[in-house]
Amino acid sequence: MTKDEVVKALVEQVVAMGFKVRLMTLDAGFYTVDVLNFVSQFKYVIAVPVGDVKVYQEFDGEYETNSKRHRKDEQVKFRLLVYSKEKVRRKKRTLVYFARATNLNLPKGEVLDLYNKVRGPIETSYRNIKAFLPFTSSTKFVFRTLIFVLAIVLYSLYTVFKGEVRREQFRLLLILLFSDDLFYLRDFLLKSVEPLINNIDLFSRR
Repeated sequence: MTKDEVVKALVEQVVAMGFKVRLMTLDAGFYTVDVLNFVSQFKYVIAVPVGDVKVYQEFDGEYETNSKRHRKDEQVKFRLLVYSKEKVRRKKRTLVYFARATNLNLPKGEVLDLYNKVRGPIETSYRNIKAFLPFTSSTKFVFRTLIFVLAIVLYSLYTVFKGEVRREQFRLLLILLFSDDLFYLRDFLLKSVEPLINNIDLFSRR
């Protein structure tokens, strides 16, 4: 699936559940002309790779994409916000620039705060989920998807018990519970959740 197809599918699922899309926030991985064309029907804020727009200064104004894969009439105009943060690298202070694409008619600071408010918890949760990912060198998409789903389940369990135990204690408990299967994790997972794998495999071929 292309990136715009992924976004469309997710929006369709949300709408099918009876929800209304009030705001879309996407990370820089979804910054494409096709995605921008689709999300323009909603209110949105999308992270933009600064290297793509090549604006290395504080900026708040109109910007038009210049994708070589699309014709001139297919390019998208949007409001581009560029801001900087001071970071210390090797005891030297440098300015690092970040960019956002949006169609919101709000002050620059409010747009940036809104993006951080929505994306912040998502990024934090993703980092926490990754802490429960078992290591694998497998390149099989279905298996890697499966262990990520497993990590989500384990993280969800941890959130239930985190008032009682710390994360490292919880992970140690999991190791003790599944110690007999750790060396055969791939076979253990594949055999125990084979129906789920088949469903994921079918979905990935759509």
